[in-house]
Amino acid sequence: MAAQPQYEELGRQLSAIGAVKRELSRTLPAECPAGAAAVLLLLDKYGEMRMSRLAELLAVDMSVTSRHVAHVADRGWIDRSPDPDDRRSRILRITPEGSDVLQRLSERYTDALAHYLRDWSDDDVNQLSALLARLRSSFGECRQARSHTSPTRTPA
Repeated sequence: MAAQPQYEELGRQLSAIGAVKRELSRTLPAECPAGAAAVLLLLDKYGEMRMSRLAELLAVDMSVTSRHVAHVADRGWIDRSPDPDDRRSRILRITPEGSDVLQRLSERYTDALAHYLRDWSDDDVNQLSALLARLRSSFGECRQARSHTSPTRTPA
C-alpha cells in the first residue's frame, strides 16, 4: 500500500486533470459541447435506452440530462420515441447523423491527444491507458460495493 504523501500527490495530479479535460473539450465544435458529445458516446456504446438510464450513466441530474438530450435531438443526432412498455417514457437512440457527428468528434479528440502526447513513447501511452482503466475499475468496484450495502451513519 502506498504511503500517505503518495496519495496526496495523486490527489493533486487528479485535480489537475480538469485542466487537461478542459483543453481537450476545446477541440469540440461549438455546436457539440462536451455534454452533447457524452450523450452521443453513451448511446453509441450502450444502444438505445431511457432517459433515466442515460442520466445514471452520465452521473448527472435528470434536468441536466434533459438539456443535453434536447440539444442533440434538436440537431437530429438522436431519436426520441415512445417507450412501448411505458408511454410516458421515451427511448433514446442515436441516428445515422449522430453517428457521423460522433465519428468526427472522435477523430478531432484523437488528433488532439496525438498532438499533445507527440513526444510520448507508445509504451508510455499504453501504460497511461492501462493505469487509467485500472483506476476507473477500482472506483467502479467501490461504487458497486456501496450500492449493495446499506448506508451507515456515523455519530456526530
